[in-house]
Amino acid sequence: MTQIAGSTALVTGGASGIGLLMGRMLLEQGAARLIIWDASAANIEAARAVLNRSRAVEFEEIDVSDTANVLAAAGRLEAAGAQINLLFNNAGIVVGKPFLENDHADIDRTLAINTGALMHLTRALLPGMVRRGRGHVINIASAASLVSNPNMSVYAASKWAVTGWSDSLRQELERADTGVRVTTVLPYYIHTGMFEGVRSRLIPILQPEDVARRILRAVERDAVFLHMPTIIRFLPLLRGLLPTRALDFVLNRIFGVASSMDGFRGRSVQEKEVGEAGGTRL
Repeated sequence: MTQIAGSTALVTGGASGIGLLMGRMLLEQGAARLIIWDASAANIEAARAVLNRSRAVEFEEIDVSDTANVLAAAGRLEAAGAQINLLFNNAGIVVGKPFLENDHADIDRTLAINTGALMHLTRALLPGMVRRGRGHVINIASAASLVSNPNMSVYAASKWAVTGWSDSLRQELERADTGVRVTTVLPYYIHTGMFEGVRSRLIPILQPEDVARRILRAVERDAVFLHMPTIIRFLPLLRGLLPTRALDFVLNRIFGVASSMDGFRGRSVQEKEVGEAGGTRL
C-alpha cells in the first residue's frame, strides 16, 4: 500500500483544476513536500493563495511540452536531493474539433503535452524510484482512451497512447519486482472548464472534488486502473462483444457519445492564454 503521509509528490499541471485539488488533499493527508509544475504564472499565483503559502509547497513554471526544460527541471530536483515518491502526470489539453480542422501545431502540441511529456518525465524520475525500491506513478488518461469519439480524435489518440504505455510500464515494473507502482486513471468528462459546453445524455459529468478524492484513494490502494464512473469499466467488454456498427448504435444513439462534443466551447481565449498547457481539466 502506498503511503501519502511523509511522501514527496510532484504534480504537473498542478496549479488549477483537479491538480490543485489533489495537491491540497495531499497536504491534508500529510505529504511532507509538494512540488507543483504549471505552465501558467497566473495560475501559480492563484494556487499560492489557495494553499496558504504552505512551507511544504514549491512551485515552478514549466511547460511540459518542452522536453529539454522538463529534463533540466527533473535534473535539478534530483541534484537537490528531492526523492519523488508520487508522480502525478496530470497536465493535459484538448482541441475539440473535427480532425480536418486541426492544424499541425494542434496535433504536435496535444501529443507533446498529453503523451510525450508523461513518458519523458517518468523516464527521468523512474531510475531514482527503482533505486530506492519505492515510488508510484499516476497517469491521468481518459475514458476517451477506450472509445472512439468524434470531434476529439487527436485528444483521444493521445489518451489511447497513455493508457497503453501506462499499463505496459506497470507490467514491466512488476515483473522486475522494483517496488514501483503505476496507476492509470480513466475519467469521463469532468466539470472543470476544459470541456465547457460538452453535453452528456445519460452519464453524469464528474465533479472535480470527487475525482481528486477518488484518485488519492486509488493511489493508497495501489489500484491498477481507476475508471470513473464505474460504468466505464465495461467499455472494453462492449467493444469485444458487439460488432462495430452495433457498438456505434449503443454508444451514439443511446448514450449520445458522438454528439457529446457538438456544443464544445472549451475555455475562453483569455483562459487559454494564461494556462492552456498547465490546466488540469481532463
